Amino acid sequence: MDQIKIKAEARTEQGTGAVRRLRRAGMIPASVMKMKKGGTELIKLPAHDFMMAIRGRASKQLLVSIDLDGREVPALMREMQNDVLAGTPIHVDFSEVSLSEKVRVTVPVYLTGEAVGVKLGGGVLEQVLRSVDVACLPTDIVEKFEVDVSALDLDQTLFVKDLALGDKYSLVTRGELALAVVKAPDDVPAAGAAAQAGDAAKAPEVIKKGKEEEAKKEAK
Repeated sequence: MDQIKIKAEARTEQGTGAVRRLRRAGMIPASVMKMKKGGTELIKLPAHDFMMAIRGRASKQLLVSIDLDGREVPALMREMQNDVLAGTPIHVDFSEVSLSEKVRVTVPVYLTGEAVGVKLGGGVLEQVLRSVDVACLPTDIVEKFEVDVSALDLDQTLFVKDLALGDKYSLVTRGELALAVVKAPDDVPAAGAAAQAGDAAKAPEVIKKGKEEEAKKEAK
């Protein structure tokens, strides 16, 4: 993943009122958790520049290079809070990282292809896990993992341990967990519904015959 360059300034503004004034001035309050010194550093970002820098990025865990008063700080964007109505960022949290040390991140998993069990067997593909946790270098973070499930047949399960992610990634999520499964079609509910429909169709006929017999008896 390419690093995103973001300019920032140290901030002293804290508290609800001060932060609101900061936002009205076109700045986004943010914080950086320090890896080397410990603690948290408060910063502010130009809103327009920040939104342009992350435009088109789907991942919530972006590797960025924060230019803080001329000092380059590599960091991961861990969380971004958005305004409920406008959808614009109102606060961002970063974590300082070392580009030579692995970090733990959560990566979404997208299934591709049509499982043979669905195409030929009429089964149903169910995705059990939507993301997995991995450890990798910050520069190797990806926005998603794409997994081809074309070979998955009826009643077959794709486990986390089956993912071929390469040497760059170490799985943190337990390998025995199911990622996706192709379930066989279940005909029992359909048969039961058909039987109930048949019984319902016969019921009016029985009632009708009963009424006709009663009418004949009264006529005699």
